[in-house]
Amino acid sequence: MTHTIKLNNGNHIPVPGLGCWQIPLDEAAQVVYDALHAGFRMFDSAEDYGNEVQVVEGIARWIKEDPEHHLRKDVFYTTKIWSAYLGYEESSKHLKQLLAKAKPIGYIDLVLIHQPRDDPEKRHGSWQVLQEAVENGSVKNIGVSNYNIDQLKEVLAYPDLKIVPAINQFELSPFYTREELFQFNKKNGIVIEAYSPLARGRRMNDPDILRLAKKYGKSPAQIFLRWSVDKGFIPLPKTTHKERFAPNLDIFDFKLQPEEVELLSSKDQNVSNWQLK
Repeated sequence: MTHTIKLNNGNHIPVPGLGCWQIPLDEAAQVVYDALHAGFRMFDSAEDYGNEVQVVEGIARWIKEDPEHHLRKDVFYTTKIWSAYLGYEESSKHLKQLLAKAKPIGYIDLVLIHQPRDDPEKRHGSWQVLQEAVENGSVKNIGVSNYNIDQLKEVLAYPDLKIVPAINQFELSPFYTREELFQFNKKNGIVIEAYSPLARGRRMNDPDILRLAKKYGKSPAQIFLRWSVDKGFIPLPKTTHKERFAPNLDIFDFKLQPEEVELLSSKDQNVSNWQLK
């Protein structure tokens, strides 16, 4: 059974997703194919990752293998416009390239603006391009990544805004909760995707994580991922290890108690997991 979250446009997105950052080109297609067989249905790629073609190849192979039961509509493919291509003209050309890479699977489920950078006018132009892509049907959902509150307010105030971002993807874990940003997205109906939801593996031996893992008969990683789900956002664990796919999906037969969610949230160090030691 695929678990999903409803987006603000009525569409549904599978939970969790597989983060495809740093998956080597010679492994990416097989990793995605194996992940689909394990039960993953959402894949997060990007121009900057350099493996979009291979991610699409893995999805296409899985669909072609059994077209009666392996349906395109059940898979959710995400890619991103890189910051070098911000601006209306730049993003228009770049989106055509992204769509060409996705041609074997027909369309793109979600396109995000990968980084906001520091040019409001170019950000606006890129959002216009994404809105047009939804209107013409080449892209199903659009959103942003790494946007802070001020940048989200900017989008919501666009005079020509037709589509509110469905997603904001940014770093989140019990050790970096971004509570104010989290609440702003929630208030405005923007679903959050969390990259580095496992704190890059640097807090697996935390005593409370270990205690909860023992209580529920789960691994520390599964406690991290369940915290994400109980907080209401979508974790994007990244792994190339086939044996980890099923455990990363096996997080729906238990639920953390509210006080346990709060306990883990209280571990916030207000610093990126990339800076944790």
